[in-house]
Amino acid sequence: MEIRTVQRTASTNADMLALAANGAAEGLWLRAIEQTAGRGRLGRAWVSPPGNLYASTIVRLRAGDTGAATLALVAAVALEETLRAYGADATIKWPNDLLIGDAKLTGILLERTGDAVVVGIGVNLAHHPDGLDRKTTSLAAQGSTPPDAELFLRDLADAFARWLTAWRRSLDEVRRRWLDRAHPLGTALSVRLPDLPPLEGLFDGLDDQGALRLRLPSGEVQVIHAGDVFTI
Repeated sequence: MEIRTVQRTASTNADMLALAANGAAEGLWLRAIEQTAGRGRLGRAWVSPPGNLYASTIVRLRAGDTGAATLALVAAVALEETLRAYGADATIKWPNDLLIGDAKLTGILLERTGDAVVVGIGVNLAHHPDGLDRKTTSLAAQGSTPPDAELFLRDLADAFARWLTAWRRSLDEVRRRWLDRAHPLGTALSVRLPDLPPLEGLFDGLDDQGALRLRLPSGEVQVIHAGDVFTI
């Protein structure tokens, strides 16, 4: 494992995609103290002032590895474990968020080039943005002294490495942990899909490949592979 830190960059994910394309090895992490063009899912901007964690790592897919999208589960369980060690009681929400209450604390962005998957992670340690389409929070806003981002990343990188090893043994091991740390079965959810009306239903777990199972009012279960999910 190697961690590199830069004072400022546009996006750690963009930098890591370039490094991956040039042969950077699995286990490399890049942390920025500040990002000027941080990215979230679906092309959203990720506000990136100093004091929070902005970091990306590389996973090199091997023969026999499960679907690359399930690395979001690995990142989520590693993040939850690390936050818990710092005293934060966070809940995982599909596909890639950790919440405190109903407010977003972290984000995860997966991007791929060749056999490399770049896993970007943002954690609101000291600050959180306002005026978004969802509630947000930070560890500081929860009354905690925000941890040093570098020390937090070292603990997170250790947890990610352990859960990546577990993922290569069995996706089900990671999936079980994810479900154990997620909001309860039966939680009311609203799912926004591109160019379609929102779907509302109840959380019915994950399928065996990590997709969301949504139980509709009719009793039918719809499997969601991509979308924006909100608790109701």
